[in-house]
Amino acid sequence: MKCDWVKDNIVFYVYNELEDDARYEVEQHLSRCPDCAAELKTARKFHATLSQAPVAEPSPNLLAASRMRLQEALETTTQGGFWQKLVFDPGNWMRQLRMAPAMVAAIFIVGFGGGIAATYNFMGGRSPIVAADRTPGTDSSPMEASITGIRSITQDPGSNQVNIKYDTVSTKDIQGSLNDQRIQQLLLFAARNNFNSGVRMDAVEKLTQAPNETNVREVLMYSLQNDTNPGVRLKALDGLSGFVRQDVRVRDAVLQSLISDANIGVRMQALHLVEPMKADSGVRAVLARLSQADQNASIRSQARAMMAQVPEMD
Repeated sequence: MKCDWVKDNIVFYVYNELEDDARYEVEQHLSRCPDCAAELKTARKFHATLSQAPVAEPSPNLLAASRMRLQEALETTTQGGFWQKLVFDPGNWMRQLRMAPAMVAAIFIVGFGGGIAATYNFMGGRSPIVAADRTPGTDSSPMEASITGIRSITQDPGSNQVNIKYDTVSTKDIQGSLNDQRIQQLLLFAARNNFNSGVRMDAVEKLTQAPNETNVREVLMYSLQNDTNPGVRLKALDGLSGFVRQDVRVRDAVLQSLISDANIGVRMQALHLVEPMKADSGVRAVLARLSQADQNASIRSQARAMMAQVPEMD
């Protein structure tokens, strides 16, 4: 047995991940090789040091964002390739994993995230366990860390009463007005973190009814800049439309969407929103850029028409 192979597998030996025959061979080699024995001592010391360090808990926002990215990746993964080899030829992968610690770590992370997503989907398929939380003055709003997803959002016709079903270990139901802090917290959570784009759209639509709240405006800007669904981004633009003139940050977010959004409908709506501010220097600079070099003919034409309506500045 060569020293290089032993040193490559020292970590597996320390973590008891070697098969019995390989473990026996490593131990026999270590008994007669001082260099590899020293390597083992160093690895065990490093492992002991790591074991004493506190384990940091991920933040609720990080967990939610990771779940969303994982769900989107799983939905768009094509059949075959990596997954096909992994399912139909596991022996080959296991042989490679013994010599690839980094790959082991990567597959462990994917497996952990997949377990979370599978648990969410499993719970989503079960009959909901409804806990009515409609009594005024009952305990505080749900903590984000305990929420796995928002199941549905409905609004009573002709009123501002909103009903939200959300999942923790079981499905719960909460009802209240749009001014209710608990309702707003769940809507904010749904707008940023839910797997279902339809639920995100419902959340953003409800939030546009109360865009004066600073945190609501922040979430609308976040949805405009980051949501993968163009319908959600359009809803966010609608909610921000009344603040393009007075809030520079909102105006910058709309201009950024006008420049770089992948959806022409979102860009056209953003162009419409900044038209009343076409005399603003920042807006003029963007319009000048679009009128000369934008790849979309409609955007170029409208930008030129808007520039023509602005008097020349000395």
